[in-house]
Amino acid sequence: MTSSELALRFENLFGARPRIFRAPGRVNLIGEHTDYNDGFVMPSAIGLSTLVAISARPDRKLTIHSEQFSENFEFNVDCLPTQHTGAWCDYVVGVAVMLQQRGCSLCGANVLVRGGVPIGAGLSSSAALEVASALALMSLDGTSLLMPEVAKLCQRAENVFIGAQVGIMDQFISCLGKAGHALLLDCRSLEFKMIPIPEGLCLVICNSMVKHEHASGEYNRRRQECEEGVKLLAEWYPGARALRDITTEQVQRHSQEMPPTIYKRCSHVVQENQRALSAANLLAIDDLSGVGRLMRESHRSLRDLYEVSCPELDAMVEVAEGLPGYYGGRMTGGGFGGCTVNLVDSSHAQAFAEQISEGYRRSRGIKPDVYICSAADGAGPEKIE
Repeated sequence: MTSSELALRFENLFGARPRIFRAPGRVNLIGEHTDYNDGFVMPSAIGLSTLVAISARPDRKLTIHSEQFSENFEFNVDCLPTQHTGAWCDYVVGVAVMLQQRGCSLCGANVLVRGGVPIGAGLSSSAALEVASALALMSLDGTSLLMPEVAKLCQRAENVFIGAQVGIMDQFISCLGKAGHALLLDCRSLEFKMIPIPEGLCLVICNSMVKHEHASGEYNRRRQECEEGVKLLAEWYPGARALRDITTEQVQRHSQEMPPTIYKRCSHVVQENQRALSAANLLAIDDLSGVGRLMRESHRSLRDLYEVSCPELDAMVEVAEGLPGYYGGRMTGGGFGGCTVNLVDSSHAQAFAEQISEGYRRSRGIKPDVYICSAADGAGPEKIE
């Protein structure tokens, strides 16, 4: 659906002309489970976006509708919920609450959401909704925040209101993505560098179509295991505040003094940080074979050391090997289902998509969704023709 079609739908629903804001989903090329360890990540915004249409109301009501869900919600902006309700609207309401806490004077509003980022695929549909909602709500009272501040506000909404202890990566790339580029982000300082993606290269995202139920609990457990690892390592390296501050050699030096599981988790994170930095350097000089090699290493590490892969993701990675135009790929996102990301020569992208779809169907009996993407721009207002 185009912005103009969404605007017409909004006018039919609310009788007013809206403003529309767009925020993209993302795929992380490399640097997985490093963001909440103050590490390095290299995501890219993708051309799958969420649109939020909004107009002011004369009263104090905040009404929220979605084209994907039948439930409609209504709140009073003077007494918004203090914690999540468990409904999809939480991502909009949480952002509104955080804006109020920041001192923004919210007015009543009608909101219509059109989600174009697949839900549950690990492509950050939640961050896209948060960022688009933040821009929409701010537009009504003239609030102006720099994009890094918008990202932090949306992360806080997810951490505090939703209760999901996510890192900053998803919101940051949704805000600051640039077409034709990946973004190397230091999750501690929020310093970032745009890394050009060579022309003639596609990001082919393959959705395994599964999401195992224990994913969220295992995600939180991995965070706890990393925190335990930092506490242990800080006894030997007192300056360490996060696994970002530890080297591979230091972890290996104490391998016999750490619980085996904690050792594996720490090993993945410190090695993955180095892979992210190395991949950025290789991508900048068009060494796609080198980047592909690091992506393969990342997947093996996520499978064997961090243990967040699953049979479906492993099968998807295996099917890709040897296909024409394929440089490398890996699971992307939190794990236990979701997607793989693959670097593929553009001239082979369509054939690759068809072949990996058929190979995965034969292997797992599941027909995947496959998206041929390129790096896209970050969030902003949409023109209505």
